[in-house]
Amino acid sequence: MEQHKTIAYEGTIIHYREEGREYANTLVLLHGYLQNLDVWTPYLLSYMRSMHVITIDLPGHGYSGCHGDCHTMEFMADAVHAVLEHQKVRQCVMVGHSMGGYVALAFAEKYPFLVKGLGLLHSHAFADTDEKRELRREECLAVKQNKAGYILNFVSRLFTETNRKQLAKEVKDLSGLCLATTSEGIIAAQNGMAQRPSHIGLLEEIAVPVLFVYGKSDPRISLEIGLSQAMLPACSQVLLIDDVAHMSFIEKEGYVKQIIRQFVENCYL
Repeated sequence: MEQHKTIAYEGTIIHYREEGREYANTLVLLHGYLQNLDVWTPYLLSYMRSMHVITIDLPGHGYSGCHGDCHTMEFMADAVHAVLEHQKVRQCVMVGHSMGGYVALAFAEKYPFLVKGLGLLHSHAFADTDEKRELRREECLAVKQNKAGYILNFVSRLFTETNRKQLAKEVKDLSGLCLATTSEGIIAAQNGMAQRPSHIGLLEEIAVPVLFVYGKSDPRISLEIGLSQAMLPACSQVLLIDDVAHMSFIEKEGYVKQIIRQFVENCYL
């Protein structure tokens, strides 16, 4: 935490980390549901010598505070914008994992002039179905009844069975990180995701490159959904990875690091 910076936002505090070359290409990395900016540490340390990297604790996650019982994706996007405005960032490539991808889409919708490229890791632009909204309500109840049990089960299912064994330390570390997320933050995020609109129209009209990364064994996002939206932007890059579920940036860290680095470089050509 000693390396974190903070800003005041809507009556609470947003924590973020900034490293690298101030006037180099800027990459903003947004974590997924339950996680925080620490999941990006290996990427930040790898990229900081060649680019300007910002990672953010989204509202209700990590050290960033909660603001009521519903954090919409637009509210989170505004928090990201506040950080970038404070850092005087004029343009960036924004890459979001899962829920972070939802926030990145909301950001690109609201602040298109700030976006040089958009990366969606195991994320999509569709709104929740009624069935998914009901599942979110059930998950909120599970959090209230047994937060630790819910999180440990949830995190385990983000990895393939093989990777759960081979990356046992990484899975344990991620579980510990997620356990630090408060029940209030979890429920506010679930409520916000349930309310998010479709951003398919954005993908149809977006003028910057879009990177889509999917695991072929992802239980949360089917390849049918992923590939259907990847066809929409004028300029798409699609990466499908074998033996990966929902956590490609951990399950295939070296490979995904290289892909994101190349994507950022291409967006700034």
